[in-house]
Formats: sequence, C-alpha cells, structure tokens
Amino acid sequence: MLRIARCFAIPAALTLIFWACKPGTSEKEIVMTPADSALNAKVNEFVEVSLTVDLSGLTENEKNMIPLLIDIADIMDDLFWQQTFPQRDSLLSALNESGSLQDSLLRQFVLINYGPWERLNGNRPFFPEFGEKPAGAAFYPADMSKEEFEAFDNKDKHSQYTLIRRKPDKSLHTLWYHEAYSEQLAKASALMKQAAALADDPGLKQYLSLRAEALVTDQYFDSDMAWMDMKTNTLDFVVGPIENYEDALFGIKTAYEAAVLFKDKAWSQKLEKFSALLPQLQKELPVDAKYKAEKPGSNSDLNAYDILYYAGQANEGAKTIAINLPNDEQVQLQKGSRRLQLKNAMKAKFDHILMPIAEKLIAGEQMQHVSFDAFFNNVMFHEVAHGLGIKNTITGKGPVRKALKETYAGFEEAKADILGLFLVTRLIDMGQITDIRAEDCYVTFLAGIFRSVRFGAASAHGKANMMCFNYFEDRQVFTRRDDGTYLVDMAKMKTAVNEWVAKVITTQGEGDYQAALDYLNANSVIRPGLQADLDQLKSAGIPVDVRFVQGKQVLGL
Repeated sequence: MLRIARCFAIPAALTLIFWACKPGTSEKEIVMTPADSALNAKVNEFVEVSLTVDLSGLTENEKNMIPLLIDIADIMDDLFWQQTFPQRDSLLSALNESGSLQDSLLRQFVLINYGPWERLNGNRPFFPEFGEKPAGAAFYPADMSKEEFEAFDNKDKHSQYTLIRRKPDKSLHTLWYHEAYSEQLAKASALMKQAAALADDPGLKQYLSLRAEALVTDQYFDSDMAWMDMKTNTLDFVVGPIENYEDALFGIKTAYEAAVLFKDKAWSQKLEKFSALLPQLQKELPVDAKYKAEKPGSNSDLNAYDILYYAGQANEGAKTIAINLPNDEQVQLQKGSRRLQLKNAMKAKFDHILMPIAEKLIAGEQMQHVSFDAFFNNVMFHEVAHGLGIKNTITGKGPVRKALKETYAGFEEAKADILGLFLVTRLIDMGQITDIRAEDCYVTFLAGIFRSVRFGAASAHGKANMMCFNYFEDRQVFTRRDDGTYLVDMAKMKTAVNEWVAKVITTQGEGDYQAALDYLNANSVIRPGLQADLDQLKSAGIPVDVRFVQGKQVLGL
C-alpha cells in the first residue's frame, strides 16, 4: 500500500495551500473548509458535460457494437495509467480510506489528471510526496539518463512500441508493448473481433479485424492503411498506442488511447470538397520550394463526428477535439491522412470556455468576429495542416520526428496551429469558404490561444501556443488596451501568419535539433503580461477545460 500523508500541500505555484486536517477535529465534522472550497474550485475548472448523442439512426448491429468498443476503450484507459502512473490503485485506495471531503476532491483531481501531477499547470505535483513528473513517464527506468539511452546498442530502442527496462544486472533491454501488456491486449483483441463480426460496413469490418491483430503484434501499418480506406462507415474507433506526447524525454514512445465516434454525415458532406485541394494548398505554402517539395497523399478526407467515449491519452487533462491520423509518415505519403472533427466536444468548449474568455479579453468592437464556424474551421485546418509541409529533413538528418527529438511535438503543433490559420484564410480568399471572413478566423484564433494556453506551457500544444503568441506580440499583431482587452491589427496578422509559417516549416526542414531546442526554450514561456490576463480568467471562474460524463448508461445502451 502506498503511504501518503493525510494532509496535502498543493504547490505554491497554485497560489493555494490546502490543509483540511485540523488537530482535534474528526473528519465527520469537516463540512467545507476554505481549503476544501479552493480544491473544489480546482476540480471545477473542468466543467462537467454529458456526452449524449442521438443514436436512433444506427442499426441494431451498430448499437450492439458500441458497448464492445467502450469495453475495449476501458482497457486502453487502464494501459495508459500503467504507462503514465503505475501506482494508481495504491493512491486511489489511500484516498478512499478516510472518506473525507478533501480526499474525495483529491480523488477527482487525480482521475482528471491521470496521476498526482497537474497537467494543465506545468505538470507540477499536487502531492509533494511524488516530486516532479518523470519526463519519460513509465516508458523508461526512472534512473536512466539520456546518455545511457544513447549508448544503449539496440535496434528496437527507437520503436514507438517498446518499453525500456533493466535486466537483473542493471543493463538495459527492450520489451515490446504486446509482451508487457499481453493479457489485457489479448482481451481487447478478442472484443474487437466480436465488434468486427457485427460491422455492417465492409471497410469498418476490415479495419477492426486488422486492428485486433495489430494490438497483439505491434504491427500497425496494415490497419492504418485499412483505416484510411474506410469511406462509408457510420461508426469509427480510434484505438491503440498513438501519440507520443507523454514521452517528454525523447518524444518516441506512444501512449494508449481510444475514441468511439459517430459520423455526422450531413456535416461531413460539406467538408468533402477540401480534400481535393490539398496538393494545390501544399504548393502555395509561403516557404521556399525545397521545404514543400513533398506531395501529400491524395486519399485524405475530412469528416465531422460526435464523440461517444474518450479513454486514455485522449481523456487526460485537456480533451481532444479533433483528430489527424495516422501518424505513420509512410501511410501519410501513400494515402494521406484522415481529419476527424469532434463537433459535440468542440461546441462544448466553444460555449463554456472560448466565448466567456473572448468576452473578457477581446475588444468589444471585434467580438462580432468570434464565431463557432470560425472556431470549427480553425480547428479543422489545424488537423489538415499536420498532413502538409515537410516530413523529412532536407539536410540528410532523416525524418523531422527523429531529427528534432523531444522538440518535435512542440514544433509540429506550432506548424499545425499557424498553417491551419493560413489554409483557412487562403480558402476564403479563393472563394472556397464563403460563410466566414478572414477577420473572423484571426480574432477567433487569438481567443483560441487564450483558451488553449491555459493548458500550460509543459504540453506540446501549450508550447506551440506560447511560441505563436510571443511571435505575434513581438510583431505588434495586437494591441493590449488599457481596459485589458486585445485589438487585432488585421494587416499585421496576415503578414505575421505567413512569416511564422515559414519559420516553423524551415526549422522542421533543417532538422537542427539544437537550434530548435534553443528557440523553444526562449519562446515557449508565458510572459508576465499574459500571465496577468490568464489570472483574471481564473478569478472570473471561467473553466479551463471540460470533463465528460460518459459511458453506456449515459448513451442509453
């Protein structure tokens, strides 16, 4: 059993110290202390939203598939806990012992953050006993140095799907995910085969069958290709070890996650025309020709979905609102990628978070430019942008992902942010998007930075947002007025967008790790002026993100 103190000090960085236990006071006498109230406010920074969707249009087979997919997702959720915080059960058991209000609130906070570190506050520990969050999570030995890893002679050490472990003699060895988690993955694979048997859509059936095999072999290429070939499916299922955000040591190892999705076919039809324009848009990137010589796959597609269930990496801290996959560069070059916009989750964040932020920080005369349609398009083309630009360095250093190491995720998210804004405004200029204006996208983008930078500068998305905000600030793209609101200079914004696109893609194409690291360290910080504005949002009680009430019962299954 993990031993932790019955009273918990929250780090001073939170500007709060929580001491709920008082000498001579029984836990039953504690109703709501000031400390409890403060912790309750921290929990409530994540506004509660129910993931309810009208499933009446599904077939009986599809309705029967969803509980199986949720069961698989729960297995992915457990595997993510093992990868990021293996002591989960001990900590939650310790918090269950007293039944106190504070322990109940702390338990909720642990579940939101998937561990004892506050993900949207620089991964600072809210249990001092645990210290700083390990950069390598549980993918590597806690005592392993970067130098030891670099000296480790093993062909599988750079695989996305291997753990690094120690032998009894303390030397390093690799362990494949399918070996480390064999029992749970075998169960997930069997459930996925049951789901495949129920699939009416041939493409979905093929994908689920291949993905079931991939889970127990760590060979994901064929199932990624099959996922790209799906065109007529109503349900979708993103599942497996996918993103490398959790590996802040090297940016190599992928974490388990799952998302159960229901296609909005009416919205998806609106988006179909944009896929055919991707090769042309690649040619129009505002960067030297040598950085845009790669051709994006022509099989890319855009779809709108409602999400039915989150699990694992997708559910920790800030919730995913759009998906761009596969990450495999070879699949992207052959097939392109699929961009899934999670419309119901996006709308929840816009209504509960982005609009209240805009009302506080955007100049009144520019509030007319803040709209859900602009937000939807900015997010959608963020995902499109992941598939454009450059995947392999022009300097012989191999894939950008490998050359930039742990800085890759920050620069890739920065590329997607700014290139997405470039793309949507370019399509407006071309007359391909007619229901919003470039000004709408610019002002909504700035409001979106205020929203997402609150996720903390420790995450790849947070670093990307800060680099962009600071780049804009240095070029006077906006003015912060005496009343604390921001006014966007539209002409300067357009110029800065093009220049920041060029800066990020050039950095990726050169593959200069040290230059990327130096720039990231210098420019991904929250400056005092912005921090004061973020503090105002906190004081106003505006949520930072959402937490979903979800599951079979919520869906009526």
